[in-house]
Amino acid sequence: MIRSLLFALFFYPATALAVLAAMPTALISRRGLIALGRLWARYFSWCVAVLLGIRARVEGHVPRDPVLVAAKHQSMFETLELIVLLGAPAVIVKRELGKIFLWGWAARRYGVIPVDRAGGAAALRRMVRDAQVEVAKGRLLVIYPEGTRVRPGEQPPLQPGFAGLYRALGLPVVPVAVDTGRYWRRRSFVKQPGVATFRFGDPIPPGLGRDEIEARVHAAINVLE
Repeated sequence: MIRSLLFALFFYPATALAVLAAMPTALISRRGLIALGRLWARYFSWCVAVLLGIRARVEGHVPRDPVLVAAKHQSMFETLELIVLLGAPAVIVKRELGKIFLWGWAARRYGVIPVDRAGGAAALRRMVRDAQVEVAKGRLLVIYPEGTRVRPGEQPPLQPGFAGLYRALGLPVVPVAVDTGRYWRRRSFVKQPGVATFRFGDPIPPGLGRDEIEARVHAAINVLE
């Protein structure tokens, strides 16, 4: 409880300041905004390691060239730790996050891609178009293909938009399995210290059929369950 209180006291006020700083930065320089985002993510990583006692253990090869990174989602931890590990990738998120006052606008300028999961083909086309813009700039792309944060042991099917994005981009997929939910439990204020694993799988080539790519990614992101 004490560790969690200290984390809240150090991280969230600093986050509010970062959001305020992001407004003028986003107007002046997108590159500066991306640098600010990386700095914020690194501060988060420091707070998690030093204040919460949760450290990240990386297994496998961390990609540097443009790929589609498909990650398991169990907590807030991996959403920011992957920004540190991958060097400020573009990230696909649910539409609601893009609507957060001030933060949503700055996040879109950074390269966050909001998607309406109930929007059908039109939403998929917008997601693909925005993703292609970021990939053309040499950025990696992160997606959480199960579509939502889940508890350890839960393995929902992949959202249909993942296969469409994979087919349209023609990029290799690097799956990432995590066990962060063991230490950062869903809807729990208290976090537990420990070593959270980020396991980067072997790249999966482009051009596979929908059933095969979904099966391979689903298995790879759930290997730590």
